[in-house]
Amino acid sequence: MDDKEIIEEAFAEIDPSVKVHFVNNGKNLLSFLTETPSDDLPSLIVIDYNMPGLNGAEILKSLDGSSKVKNIPKVIWSTSGASQYKSSCLSLGAYDYLVKPSSVHELETLVKYLLSLCKAA
Repeated sequence: MDDKEIIEEAFAEIDPSVKVHFVNNGKNLLSFLTETPSDDLPSLIVIDYNMPGLNGAEILKSLDGSSKVKNIPKVIWSTSGASQYKSSCLSLGAYDYLVKPSSVHELETLVKYLLSLCKAA
């Protein structure tokens, strides 16, 4: 199972009413956010730091100054807990920087946290 399937299944188990939309690379994410009408934008953007096309920091830089997505929390999801990546992403506007969980329990906790950000947005 890949990250997409794992996350999709976790969200479905915890809150089946949540609609999860996946984009396969950084350039497609920027296009999706640009082309989606403002009233149909997601309530949370989770960005894989090592996303193909553009990495998480590059995506955050591209979104900087965009009034359209300014109030949407952006969370970086990464396999690396390196402090330089975390501090860079937080300084570029990420709401949080999360290391991918290594257990089902950690994943459930993380998904509940992400859902709380959706409800707060």
